[in-house]
Amino acid sequence: MSDHLKYFTEHMPATFVYAGINVENSGLFTGLRGRQISARTVLMTTGPFPLTEEWDSLVATLEDGLRLHAHEPGTLTSQTQYLHHRTGGSISSLSHLIREAAILAILNGTERIDRALLDDISIDHAAESIAPRPPAANPSVQ
Repeated sequence: MSDHLKYFTEHMPATFVYAGINVENSGLFTGLRGRQISARTVLMTTGPFPLTEEWDSLVATLEDGLRLHAHEPGTLTSQTQYLHHRTGGSISSLSHLIREAAILAILNGTERIDRALLDDISIDHAAESIAPRPPAANPSVQ
């Protein structure tokens, strides 16, 4: 693979963007070819999505895509801080949470997503270990 990547960068007048997980430890930058590739690349690491206007926009975009009959627009956008905390800023976890909530809202007939429904949904292990779900509310306990 290293030979192919090196060949492309030497023979094509283009900018290459490679994406992967744990690239620096994958072996791509080891050996003679790997050192040559690493000398021609800039490594950019990413992390969780920050709680900014872009996060708010992402939540709004996902909410705009919902086609639930009784869902009140703005319900999710008013919960952006909760959604960020709950998902650890992971776009994948956020997408899973909203998709699962939409499916449950259809199955249970409410056709809407609210905080109680979101609290009941288990998402991926990484997000759950960052921000465990709150205990279920028990109306009989005061």
